Amino acid sequence: MTIQQQTVDLETATGTMRCRVFRPTNAGAFPSILFYSEIFQITSPITRTAAYIAGHGYVVIVPEVFHELNTIGTVLAYDDAGKDKGNDDKFAKALTSHDSDTLSMVDWVDDQEFCNGSLGTFGVCLGGHLAFRAALHSRVQAASCLYATDIHSSTMPAGSGTQTIDRLKDATGEMLMIWGKQDPHVPLEGRKLLYDRLTEDDVNFSWHEFNAQHAFIRDEGDRYDPEIATLCYQLTMDLFHRALR
Repeated sequence: MTIQQQTVDLETATGTMRCRVFRPTNAGAFPSILFYSEIFQITSPITRTAAYIAGHGYVVIVPEVFHELNTIGTVLAYDDAGKDKGNDDKFAKALTSHDSDTLSMVDWVDDQEFCNGSLGTFGVCLGGHLAFRAALHSRVQAASCLYATDIHSSTMPAGSGTQTIDRLKDATGEMLMIWGKQDPHVPLEGRKLLYDRLTEDDVNFSWHEFNAQHAFIRDEGDRYDPEIATLCYQLTMDLFHRALR
């Protein structure tokens, strides 16, 4: 499908949040995907991935995950300064604020005639965590979480809420967990902990590990692995087609 794009500004509990929306040009109503970015916000690789998913027949909503902490429209560079700023933002924003962002997006989806009510989430790195976190919402039927950081370590501030690892059983949809074995941000012991907790909590999940580094799906930089990225896109689209259609 060919796609169209638009920008929408949503009001959240912590201020205005800009989102990019990608959706088919075809008439009709489609399932929606909340796509949470890495710490650099809506970069060119994130935009290309959103367009790819939308072209398979989905409305893809990409929020600025740190809208409270940056000027609207901020995109951080893939360099040391951008990494440092993004990590500072990650530890400055509480999970409860991410939760309220998700609620605003769900409300927006419900008001759009081109959204059919089916809802999934997708995310990479920080966004993999946020995609899982958003799947704690009862409306989310499926989530694809790529190399999700900080779930195993509970290092992001929870605010007045609870760490994600202590709420795994609240995820009632189908969860797809994808990892790189050479990812230093989620080492083997962290992956084992999360796998065991998901199993103990009887979460409906599938689990895939590849010989890849962190951010291997990002099509910029020397960690990009196109072959594995293609496999992960296929796993993700299979999940969404199965669970949301």
